[in-house]
Amino acid sequence: MRRSILAIGIAFVAILGVGVQGLKFWTAIGREQPLTPPFKHDGIVWSAAFSPDGSRVVTASDDETARVWDARTGQPLTPPLRHGGMVWSAAFSPDGSRILTASSDKTARVWDARTGQPLTPPLRHDDVVWSAAFSPDGSRIVTASWDETARVWDTWTGLPLMPPLKHENIVNSAAFSPDGSRILTASDVTALIRDARTGQPLAPPLKHEGLVNSAAFSPDGSRIVTASWDGTTRVWEAKTGQPLTPPLKHGGWVNSAVFSPDGSRIVTASSDKTARIWDAGTGQPLTPPLKHDEGVHSAAFSPDGLRVVTASDDKTARVWDARTGQPLTQPLRHDGPVSSAAFSPDGSRILTASWDGTARVWDTETGLPLTPDVAREGPR
Repeated sequence: MRRSILAIGIAFVAILGVGVQGLKFWTAIGREQPLTPPFKHDGIVWSAAFSPDGSRVVTASDDETARVWDARTGQPLTPPLRHGGMVWSAAFSPDGSRILTASSDKTARVWDARTGQPLTPPLRHDDVVWSAAFSPDGSRIVTASWDETARVWDTWTGLPLMPPLKHENIVNSAAFSPDGSRILTASDVTALIRDARTGQPLAPPLKHEGLVNSAAFSPDGSRIVTASWDGTTRVWEAKTGQPLTPPLKHGGWVNSAVFSPDGSRIVTASSDKTARIWDAGTGQPLTPPLKHDEGVHSAAFSPDGLRVVTASDDKTARVWDARTGQPLTQPLRHDGPVSSAAFSPDGSRILTASWDGTARVWDTETGLPLTPDVAREGPR
């Protein structure tokens, strides 16, 4: 049933994405036309991420490619990284030398971030690969799939390091702990904590009453936060799996939940058209709701924890003061729903990805699009 719900949703957004234009960079002040022909993704841009040093951007699209760009100029830096299906996510390795992509073609792939060439054989599942992540030291990869497993791979060889980590339903997310010793997976109504070397469970399942969309460790690895379609976020002790606060309640699905960089707060994003900031120790709200006009896909803290950026179906991302909940800039506007938004490693820029087929870079302080000094249309 849950697989059917997700499949219907994916089909709907894929239809919306047909024929949209590609990546564009815009002038910062006073002009409303792109400086160059668009860098085209021929469909929705699902995610976009900065490299660890902030100099590059990688985008993932349902046009079956990921692409690498210069974050300052907008120039493409490699040929497109091609899959045989939609690319749901793309991320740099911790040292920035490699890129990891996850696709509906039932594979994840590892690429050279400088050349765009594949570095290992495809990491194969029996169904859609929904997400993929590097370990903190970059030596391992964990993938999450609709085939009801997560799998752990050697980054350098692409070989599996243990038997599949089995669930009873599709696996929505998988991530390593900050020290790389544990793996956290979210599937159906539970999240599971496992030993990253053996795959054995380390605590009882962390249970919700609805689909668990995401699960994340705190920066020190001592706690876990889960986000669920049951309208709650929950905070757990990572060693025992015991709840640490009352449920953090929204009026709709909770799409994402993450800790602040110092672990003292949590920001949640919900289909109830709000994001909310909570005390991670008590579960009490710390600001008024951060309000959009439609559902909120994601929310993230800046590296210094002073700001929050949210991405919404209302075609905007917004920047907020994390202490007061007040908006700090004008809305960052796209021509379609905004899939994700994230700060650069130094916090000076924001990167957004949209169903309008573009990713865009904005100035954090002003909310204005940044201007590339040089740009050209990239390889096809």
